[in-house]
Amino acid sequence: MKKVEYVRLIDANNGKIRVEKGEQMVFPTPYEYILDPEGKLTAINLKVFEYIKILDSATGEVRVEQGEQVIYLGPTEEKLQGKGKQPAIEIDDETAVKLRNKKTGAQELIQRKGLFFPKAEEEILEVQKMIRLADYECLILKTKSGELEFYYGSDEKRGDKPRSFFIPPHYETYNLLWSKGRRRESRSLQITRIDCRAQFMNFEFNCRTSDNVELVLEGTFFWQVEDVEKMVRMTGDTTGDICNHARSRFIALVSKVTLKVFMESFNQIAAQAQAKDDDFYSKRGCAIHTLEVTRYQCADQSTATILEQIIQETTNRMNRLSQQDSANEINMAKLEGEIAQENHRSNLIKVKNTHDIMIASNQGLAEAEKVKTFLDATEKSVKDLNTRVGLWNVLRKSETVSSVAQGNSRLYFTPQDVNLSIETKETRMFDQ
Repeated sequence: MKKVEYVRLIDANNGKIRVEKGEQMVFPTPYEYILDPEGKLTAINLKVFEYIKILDSATGEVRVEQGEQVIYLGPTEEKLQGKGKQPAIEIDDETAVKLRNKKTGAQELIQRKGLFFPKAEEEILEVQKMIRLADYECLILKTKSGELEFYYGSDEKRGDKPRSFFIPPHYETYNLLWSKGRRRESRSLQITRIDCRAQFMNFEFNCRTSDNVELVLEGTFFWQVEDVEKMVRMTGDTTGDICNHARSRFIALVSKVTLKVFMESFNQIAAQAQAKDDDFYSKRGCAIHTLEVTRYQCADQSTATILEQIIQETTNRMNRLSQQDSANEINMAKLEGEIAQENHRSNLIKVKNTHDIMIASNQGLAEAEKVKTFLDATEKSVKDLNTRVGLWNVLRKSETVSSVAQGNSRLYFTPQDVNLSIETKETRMFDQ
């Protein structure tokens, strides 16, 4: 045998057991045979952070051996329950150990920092990690007397209870069991830490309109837990209660309207279902912020096909109306542009007329001033007014002729203007 090996031999005559350790060669006597089926055994090598519980089957005593050492089992010793070596528990600020004393049944929470090795009569129930609650979280503990204690992360609700803690001995977490799924058919959602923030929850159920059309409604709740203690006292299935009550309200309201009315006002029906039930939710410590129907369909396939055709036709009609509205808007914009253009053109004509009148007025004033100046200047030399006017007319004609002569214009005079007479002489030939 090697140094770390040993063997246990039993004498068939008297039942005595002897243990032989290595390094050596062992020869059993004629009446001895190896006790263990494995034959040679290897010594148990314990490190500094390991321990083992050993049971003496002859006396029933249990002892604990800690590392560092090498353990050789005695003649009547064996590993307790076959567990073998176990690592010690490292206890720090974030870790604690809950123990039960098998002799007294008392429980104890160990928080001393360092490596923890249990005693022979001690059993490790749980290695706990420190619970740290966020501002929006709540944890419920059940005491040894069955009372419920509520621990909050919020400073406003916490009171004298800690925010970070280990679960005391004989205490246990009180888990809520809520319904889950869109129809809340399975009550298997286990809640340990309650989230007090607003959150969404989906639902789905069947209802029937007044004209006997069965509908499948899908929607969402935007809800929040406001009073955890009131909720726990009133119900054990918060989500199931909310969805089932909303379903009953919807069935009652939808049964009073036709399919057409429902299609036109399903969100108003949802708001009505929520508005009349504030007392139901407040008694359970909850608040429903919004309740909306996100989708609906007919349960019967043939009715669903007809409904789909109606919806398609409605959609097509809305598209056509939208296209017509767009065309009308374009035409209106075009007409408005033309009206604006004509208004600007009218304003331009008015401005031009005003400008022409001003030019003509100025020209008339200038012409009158010239005539007045001419008549006044020739008054001494020509006493007769009519004669002066005739002179003025002659001068005006000469200016006109001069202006015409300087350009490419042609001047036409009537016979009266030039005192012209035309005579035609013809020679007639008579046949003789």
